[in-house]
Amino acid sequence: MQKFTFQWSDQIAIQGCAYDERNEKAMQPAQRDVSTDPSGRWPALPQAEWSETCTTLQLWMQIVGKIRLALMPPINHTWNVTLYPTVRGVTTSPMPYGAQMLQIDFDFIDHVLLIESSGGGRTTVSLKPMPVAAFYRQVMDELGKIGTPVHIWPVPVEIAEPIPFAQDETHRAYDAEYAQRFWRALLQATRVFTIFRARFMGKVSPIHLFWGALDLACTRFSGRTAPEHPSMAGLPDRVTRDAYSHEVSSCGFWPGGSGFEALFYSYAYPQPPGYAESSIAPAQASFDPKLGEFVLPYEDVRRSANPDSALLQFLQSTYEAAANCAHWDRAALEVAPKQ
Repeated sequence: MQKFTFQWSDQIAIQGCAYDERNEKAMQPAQRDVSTDPSGRWPALPQAEWSETCTTLQLWMQIVGKIRLALMPPINHTWNVTLYPTVRGVTTSPMPYGAQMLQIDFDFIDHVLLIESSGGGRTTVSLKPMPVAAFYRQVMDELGKIGTPVHIWPVPVEIAEPIPFAQDETHRAYDAEYAQRFWRALLQATRVFTIFRARFMGKVSPIHLFWGALDLACTRFSGRTAPEHPSMAGLPDRVTRDAYSHEVSSCGFWPGGSGFEALFYSYAYPQPPGYAESSIAPAQASFDPKLGEFVLPYEDVRRSANPDSALLQFLQSTYEAAANCAHWDRAALEVAPKQ
């Protein structure tokens, strides 16, 4: 999750920045209510119950994400490095390896890491409690066994006091139940984000998982360039400035960590005057001045009478705050609601 300290000091009127709930109702597609459907439940993710597993998963996914980084050609906004939720877990999607393609999948149903190549190579690593160092060695060994060795920079990123993967005997927890809950939360978020994403005809990112901070994100672009982004701790300036080369409104899901519970977030870059004071929905959402973004606790969404509606209200209202305050050409960028 991106955390900003950039603030606007000007105190100006925020006319035109308010969220209009009528737009949410007009844009909501007809669909069955999955909030009471057992197959559609949003699982509980209390950090106290799985914080160690969450950290281990983040480090394991960084290893796999760095393999994708090593193999993929650069794509704008570092979209070449991200992972994607699937019906069984999380995938790299196909990655070029010479004349072949390579794919790595976390399977949170059978709890294995599946490594496959288009040349017919196939191998697995069991997902179970083990040190990061052991997971790293196994993944590298299995890649070599099927003829697809990959070299990565073996140090975590976006983590305080990182331990090189090959030396990390500290992080070893793997609670299969909570790993699966995390994946199911990703699927639910992806499903609702997909509805929201479809409302926009301008440039919009895929719905993808950034393994640095382990957050699922979707970003809309106004089409205008943005001022040079300030430096951010833990990231090279070239990465940050490529990611934020253009004006954006971005939303996402973060499973929590470092004293935070799981939450949904939404931010704008650059942050326009009046944005932080905008009226948004639902009532449980608020602007966090320390993070520089709007947040909505995951638990509040999960416990709401209709989680889909609550999350869509948050996504739509925070986008409207960014688009209205920054004077985006909304008529040209948005899909008109069906009458």
